[in-house]
Amino acid sequence: MVLRESPFPNRPLRGLHRLAQALLFPSYWAVDGLLDLRETTAEKQQRQQQCCVCYPLRVLFLGSALLLLFILTLPAALLGLLLWLPLQAARRPFAYKYTQLAHQPAAWELPGKGQALSFISANVCLLPSGLAKWSNLGQTQQRAEILGHRLTQGEARAGPRDGATRYGATAASVVIEMPAGERGAGQISASFPPGVDFLCLQEVFDQRAATRLCRRLSPVYRHILYDVGVYGLQGCRAPKVFNSGLFLASRHPLLAAQYHCYPNGAGEDALSAKGLLCVQVQLGMAQGQRIVGYLNCTHLHAPAADAQTRYDQLSQALSWARLFQDSHGQDGDVVAFDVFCGDLNFDNCSTGDGLEQTHGIFQKYRDPCRVGPRQDQPWAIGTMLSYLRIHEKAVSTPEDLKWTLEREGGRQTYLEGPILQDGSPDPSAPRSPWAGRRVDYILHRERPHPSLATTVETFSFITQLADCSDHVAVGLRLLVTPAPQ
Repeated sequence: MVLRESPFPNRPLRGLHRLAQALLFPSYWAVDGLLDLRETTAEKQQRQQQCCVCYPLRVLFLGSALLLLFILTLPAALLGLLLWLPLQAARRPFAYKYTQLAHQPAAWELPGKGQALSFISANVCLLPSGLAKWSNLGQTQQRAEILGHRLTQGEARAGPRDGATRYGATAASVVIEMPAGERGAGQISASFPPGVDFLCLQEVFDQRAATRLCRRLSPVYRHILYDVGVYGLQGCRAPKVFNSGLFLASRHPLLAAQYHCYPNGAGEDALSAKGLLCVQVQLGMAQGQRIVGYLNCTHLHAPAADAQTRYDQLSQALSWARLFQDSHGQDGDVVAFDVFCGDLNFDNCSTGDGLEQTHGIFQKYRDPCRVGPRQDQPWAIGTMLSYLRIHEKAVSTPEDLKWTLEREGGRQTYLEGPILQDGSPDPSAPRSPWAGRRVDYILHRERPHPSLATTVETFSFITQLADCSDHVAVGLRLLVTPAPQ
């Protein structure tokens, strides 16, 4: 699919789409405001500390005003919906932002001693504010600004911060040593590393938040794909109110991109166009051959009881990724990496996730944190926070969250624990060693090309999104080297 900035092919269609959105927005804003009257635990605690007794009156009067606004703007919204729905047939399933930067990454040559690439994957929960409240988060536009700042904060650091932690590492990170004979190392870090090559986000559902992220990230990342997915009645069985939530930023040129919508979404997940985003990246040239990489980003079905749905989605994703590479690869291409990442909504410790834990994707791609089904590396920790506790002081800042997750007692308190098949807590799960549910993954192929091999330098659990998301971000630093003969 040709990469051009607007998802619409011409200006008249873009103009009609803006008009439709303008007609829909007042009613959308009113409904979001009504849902936003729900308090987060942080807002409730602040109100109690200030001894504020006017909350019921605020809900009554503001709720009444918003309901009246919704009723008054409903005719315009219906007109906007009638205009918006057919326009989706002409819309391509993503928008693309290109920024010309003064400093561009050096083009690759075939690795001699090896060249490194770094990847970040994070679920940032940027739903409309009212819906984000169900995850104990709100203020979506403000969080988008904060997230954009934090995601690029590593670029401003000249080096690791001074000072030491209780464990003797730098203040920015604590390395958890792997057993002898294992490759790479696990790391809990309070900061995103500088020079990240690829940033893959999930749950960027709110379009205004996506625009804010683009503005914040574009001084660092030349190529950004956002507003990924289909809407309305296009492409999937159920009508789609939200896009896929996928968002990808790259320092390197994108040669091709393709999105597929999962056809088997059910329940509340059927309202969003969850799917797979595949991109082909050009790293450089060598003797007339392209050096390329493939990045596959996804967010799987959420309801815990629907294991078969997730299993089928993984199978579809593998098939789509293979077809994408077959259709966009050229003879002589040197494939430097093939990465699969995202929020897969299952873990490797819960008995309820046993079906997904045995999926064939783990035969094609390597999970650095995994030894086998139901067995993770001793340094791996969970990435799903207990959402009702994300604003407590022990986890309210990146440094506090890192400090807490370094201790097994902290992980037991603030990370979601193993579940049964129906999604309820597993009372039989061992209390020690205890790591929590790891649902965010970055997988890689060890031999993406006969002449090259990839090994993990570091796998990171990054706490810099503390108080802004109910997930811990994950990072992978991948070393590309000549394959042993």
